This record gives sequence, C-alpha cells and structure tokens, in this order.
Amino acid sequence: MIRARNALVAVAVVLLCGCQTMGDAYDRVFGSSKPKIPELAPIKPTATARILWQANVGAAEKSVFFPAAANGVVYAAGRAGQIAGFDAATGNSVSRFEAGTRIATGVGVGSGLILVGADNGEILAFNDQGRSVWKAQILGELLAPPEADQGVVVVRVGDNQIHGLNAADGKRRWVYQRRTPSLSVRAHAGVALYRGGVFAGFAGGRLIALALPTGAVGWEGVVALPQGTTELERVADITSVPAVDATQVCAVAFQGRIACFDLIRGTQRWSREVSSVAGLALDARYAYVTDDKSAVLALDKTNGTSIWKQDKLAGRRLSAPLSIGRHVIVGDIEGYVHVISRENGAFEARLPTDGSAIMAPPVALDRTSFVVQTENGGVFAITVQ
Repeated sequence: MIRARNALVAVAVVLLCGCQTMGDAYDRVFGSSKPKIPELAPIKPTATARILWQANVGAAEKSVFFPAAANGVVYAAGRAGQIAGFDAATGNSVSRFEAGTRIATGVGVGSGLILVGADNGEILAFNDQGRSVWKAQILGELLAPPEADQGVVVVRVGDNQIHGLNAADGKRRWVYQRRTPSLSVRAHAGVALYRGGVFAGFAGGRLIALALPTGAVGWEGVVALPQGTTELERVADITSVPAVDATQVCAVAFQGRIACFDLIRGTQRWSREVSSVAGLALDARYAYVTDDKSAVLALDKTNGTSIWKQDKLAGRRLSAPLSIGRHVIVGDIEGYVHVISRENGAFEARLPTDGSAIMAPPVALDRTSFVVQTENGGVFAITVQ
C-alpha cells in the first residue's frame, strides 16, 4: 500500500479552498515527479479487441473528463468548451456545439439533459441538439460532471457540498454539506444515482445515502477510519464514485478499505483492507477494484473473499475497472486498454489508443462494447470478442 508518508505523496500536497488538499489525479498518489512508467510485457491474446470508431473533442488539459452514454448516443466534452454527441454504434456525429466557456468536468446526462460544469462554477444544461436550456451558478469548484434522474440534477462540489437542482429550470431544491478535513485528497468523484437515492463518498471515509427528491440523509456508513500519527497518514478518503447494484452499494477509500452496505438500511455487509484512488465496479458475481499499485483485484461481492489478483500492470496508473460480458476492462496512463478475464484475471487482449492517459472509467455501451476518453480528447468506442 502506498502510504501518505511516502515522499512522492508528500510533494503532491497543495493548498485549495482554505484547506490542505493532495493534488490532482495520479499526482495525488504518485507525486509531481512522474516516475518512469514500467514497460508492458508481451501477452498471448485469447480475445480480440478492436476500435469500432474514434473521434476527438479536445484535450482535457490534466483534468479528468468523463464521457457519458444515453439512448444510443455517446457524449463527450473538451476543456476548451466543445461538446459532441456520437451515434454509439457508428460514431456518426449526432450533435456538436460549444458551451461558450471552459469546461471543468466532462459530461453528465439524465432527465433529457446534457450537463457540464464550467470553470466559473456554472452548471450548463442543454437539450440533445445543443440548445441551452438553463444555467445555474454554484459556489465552489466543480470536479465531477453533474448527474440527473427523476427531474433532479445533482452536482458535487469540491468543498464537500452536494446540490440538488430542478431539472426543468436549474433552481435549487436542496443542499447537503459536511465538514472538510484539514487534509484531503482532491478527487474527481461525483455521485451515483439509483432508484431515488444519491450515494456519495467523502473525505474521512464516510459513505452517505441521500433521498434524491429532498436531499434528506437516509443513512451514513463508515468505509474507513483515519489511522496513524500524522495528518498525511490519517488521510482515508473515498475518491471514486460508489458502485451500486440491486441490493448493495460499495465504496473504497485511499489508505483504507473497501466496504459494502445494504442499499436500503445501510448496514455493513463486509469490508477488507484495500487502498484505492481509482475506484471499483460490480457485476453479478464479483466486486473489482484497482488498488494504489495498479493491481486489479476481484472479490466475491457477497463476502469480500479474494478471487484473483492481476498485478502485472504495477505502476501504470490504471483507471477504475469496467466489467462487461466475461471481461474486465481498465485503461492506463499511456492510453492502452487492457482486457482481463473475469474468471481468473489473465490478460486476454490489449489495444493502444492515442498514447495519452485514460483516467476516467470506461463506460459500457452494450454487452461487448464500451467507450473511453483520453487526456488528449480522443473518444474511442471499442468492442471485445
């Protein structure tokens, strides 16, 4: 486990919003010195991965930009303000328009809206043809794309605030806020919306369930507790989006644990020691997590028992995993997409993109295809067979 007392982490500490915050993306773990990336060892492919189509929306400029998919369309945005929609099957342009400002977050979708957050704290809502529907001003730094469901737009702000806005006009419906620790990881994690609930992880290792219509707290769970004698050692933050299925929600903390909770009651089902900044995913059988050393772990999602561990990508700064069909997908700092067997963790295929980092999790399109967005603005739809 990479501990905060490591010098590479210590040099990543910056000052933000009046509190100490460990710096962006992978620098928050590996430091600003960017050590040499280990070379990839050859593999013997047992599956075929190929690019269905590709496009470009402009560079993310060191931010983490999330693509989104809805109703057969892939949406993506670039830092300079370009937003584009592509037919998920063919890559044909469905819409392409300008936000009119620099974008901070990537794209969120829901309730018939295409949503982005701007550098100036504005939330911008567009229809599927790129016409502006409304704008709303939020005080605070926007680090993750807005999400929407059931007529509510949910926005995560860097100072541990979550805002619920009316999807029809952008007016505020509710705000949830909790205290920010003196030192925390600057994360690009948003929220997970599921069946009328809002699930979000926070600095200090807490997982919160809110009611989507009102912002009322349903329950609070402890994923990890700060440990150690120094402030750096005691950082135990949830820096990725929780993973939700029909019965449980799971989250993982930096310098902490992975823990799963009953979706309705919030009672903890199981936990185990894992440290991650990238995040996790669930499927019908397993929980998958990318740990701090860029190992991918598969755990039995009913009790946390270890199933397999793939550690041959150590130091390549992997994205969170995506489970799709019989495969697990991760992207890396050099833009490679790695296809891993869901059953035993063996490498099945590898595919290069444009050579720049894939930091946001891959997004599923169907049972065999997915999309990734690179730091240079490349949007790649990929199929695995």
